[in-house]
Amino acid sequence: MADRSHPGLRRTLAVVGLIAVATVPAASSVADSSVAGTLAARPAVSTVLRVLQLNLCNSGRAGCYTGRSVTEAATVISTEAPDLVTLNEICRDDVTTLERTFSRVHGGDTIVSAFKAAGDRPSGSVTRCHDGQPYGIGMLTHLEPPYTAHTVRSGIYPPQDVTDPEERAWLCVDLLGELHACTTHLAATDVTVALAQCRHLLDTVVPTIRRNAGYAPTVLLGDLNLRRGGSPDVRSCVPPGYQRIDDGALQHVMATTDARICCGRSVGMHGATDHPGLLTTLTLDGRHPALTARCVETRSRRPCPVPGSTAER
Repeated sequence: MADRSHPGLRRTLAVVGLIAVATVPAASSVADSSVAGTLAARPAVSTVLRVLQLNLCNSGRAGCYTGRSVTEAATVISTEAPDLVTLNEICRDDVTTLERTFSRVHGGDTIVSAFKAAGDRPSGSVTRCHDGQPYGIGMLTHLEPPYTAHTVRSGIYPPQDVTDPEERAWLCVDLLGELHACTTHLAATDVTVALAQCRHLLDTVVPTIRRNAGYAPTVLLGDLNLRRGGSPDVRSCVPPGYQRIDDGALQHVMATTDARICCGRSVGMHGATDHPGLLTTLTLDGRHPALTARCVETRSRRPCPVPGSTAER
């Protein structure tokens, strides 16, 4: 792990990637160390990140499969130039394909990627796409050379719907103690299981990562298969100190208040998949009074906050 106080850390880009994968063991929820004390030691900075959540329905086995979603995702990445992309319902090679596009967008930076396959209960192995590739979730982002230190952790949830052969997974990346980024695709067959998985990730996995790696602002993007106003309501798994925004349906972004959700909007996928993209702007260290202005002036393509998309707290 690199020195967290290194002055050369690029503050205007997400810098997360793949160097090693370690499964965080199941553990009881633990209380974080004093967040207020940790944040007080951080300088006020204007870190602005554009993060993009995509569900590409690209297994080839679901009714929403079109064969066009990865191509459309590449177009969206080229157009929107996100700093961090989370990918649900993908095949392993889709990460490699989209990594090439991401690299062209962020030329000169080190491009990093991560993938975690869903489990397959009948075989005891991994779920596979129609062409035999492992199927699951992924993440893309970039690092300004020469910085490469980061850690990827992933796992399979203890709570699962035993009637569904697919065992759902989570994937989290720790960036130099500056940001914890996670993605997941929760159970689609039982909302009570989806809620239990959501709570396990936010109440057990993330605190365990913080205990091992230290506190950092945290963001979760994914298709949670839970809705605002649903039964159960997605808001029942949002921990204190987090905010949330959604695409009006099943995709959500949750973040700690020091990774403030400034703006969010849906991105059309032209029928290539059954979900829109969800593009969100984050400002790290929301205590700084210039953060919202920076979001408007330099990064957001729409005024911030966008009416109707203000994050819940």
